[in-house]
Amino acid sequence: MKLVQNNSEKIIWDSSMRCQSGASKAWFPKLMVWLILFVSATYFVYTMKLLSSSHNNCDVDIFSNQHFYLMEKPTTKLQNHQEENNKTGLQHIVFGIAASAKLWSKRKEYIKLWWKPELQMRGIVWLDNPVKINKNENGSLPELRISGDTSRFAYKNRKGHPSAIRISRIVSETLRIGGMGDVRWFVMGDDDTVFMTDNLVRILNKYDHNQYYYIGSSSESHLQNIHFSYGMAYGGGGFAISYPLAKALEKMQDKCIQRYPGLYGSDDRMQACMSELGVPLTKELGFHQYDVYGDLFGLLAAHPITPLVSLHHLDVVEPIFPNVTRIQALQRLKIPMQLDSAALIQQSICYDKTNSWTISVSWGFAVQIFRGVLSPREIEMPSRTFLSWYKRADYISYAFNTRPVMRNPCQKPFIFYLSRARMELHTNQTLTMYTQHRAPQPECKWKTADPEDVERVEVYKKPDPHLWDRSPRRNCCRVISSKNESLIIEVGVCEEGDINQV
Repeated sequence: MKLVQNNSEKIIWDSSMRCQSGASKAWFPKLMVWLILFVSATYFVYTMKLLSSSHNNCDVDIFSNQHFYLMEKPTTKLQNHQEENNKTGLQHIVFGIAASAKLWSKRKEYIKLWWKPELQMRGIVWLDNPVKINKNENGSLPELRISGDTSRFAYKNRKGHPSAIRISRIVSETLRIGGMGDVRWFVMGDDDTVFMTDNLVRILNKYDHNQYYYIGSSSESHLQNIHFSYGMAYGGGGFAISYPLAKALEKMQDKCIQRYPGLYGSDDRMQACMSELGVPLTKELGFHQYDVYGDLFGLLAAHPITPLVSLHHLDVVEPIFPNVTRIQALQRLKIPMQLDSAALIQQSICYDKTNSWTISVSWGFAVQIFRGVLSPREIEMPSRTFLSWYKRADYISYAFNTRPVMRNPCQKPFIFYLSRARMELHTNQTLTMYTQHRAPQPECKWKTADPEDVERVEVYKKPDPHLWDRSPRRNCCRVISSKNESLIIEVGVCEEGDINQV
């Protein structure tokens, strides 16, 4: 019985397996037929669509790069146009200038040097008392206003003056006037601050004006920065506050000022309020407080690699060019500034191998010729032609590296100051000429060519308004010729492989 049962089960299993195998074999051809039909239909639809597209665009190859370029090009132009329109300009800046009636008749001449009413600049000079206004000056100066009463604010610093409270509120008072559309930045300065406005715009374009920004620089005096703060912008050198930050400051500043009656000046009060808002100082080294005395030559001839934005304390230091007044000296500086503001006072270093000279060009300001070969590391440091703000302090009181005036009589530089500047239209180059400043030179026993025989230096340079759109780097200079009492130099963007090699 068991044998019969096993055989019957085997018959049933075999028959079921044959049925399953037969069924799978029957479905496989059908599946292949449907797959072929689906692929054929898809190919047919795609081909018809392709032929239709080719018919409608018979002059354009849809697979060519040209087709995609033509589709993308208008978008790129539109984006570039929008970017240009979004750039910050002078029309987006409002200046707040701190002034006193006592010094106004003298200090207003500094403002006239940089104020550009023809460009519809906006700003207000805030005074402590009314001043006489000449009719012929209406268009050459900003609007004049008297600061609000600050007698309700306590001032307890014995060494300072309560006017610091008035000055610290200038940005807030300017904002409260209202009626100033499309403002992106408020820029603060003193009546003896001279702004290089083109470079100021270049700096502000680096930052998003919709965010909180407090932009400026610290003092040249290490002791000043220790006494006040390295995180404080000095108002004489100027600082910029973005519009949203100015609005936030205006809402809280009066209460903030009341919490700091013991502070000395306006700048530290401003920085205290910025600290409460949690906004740090964004440093830009082109804002110059110039807390020094004496001759600025060493600082200007070795300017840091950044745009020159401002000059301050011009009544304290000597005129930047010899044998002229301070105003006349600054008027001379305006000539190269109009030709190539981005490159103003930017240093280039090169060597005259024939004469064994080291040459430093501070474009638009001065040229120095040194006997012998000095390294760029040494020349890029300011020479100590100036004195510390604290007259009893020595050179370690500066907040940057300096080098002593050359002790070796043979290495005393021969200085050539800017005398003329113009644009050479046929070559699209600027030509700046520098005349030797005749000063007593110590006797030198070196048997090398004497720079005293050079009467003038001619420097050729193409304007470069996009200099600061690239990464920071000194321009390179090359000696073209040194004949007939003149030295001809070319300054420009460094080429690949250019090195200021000693």
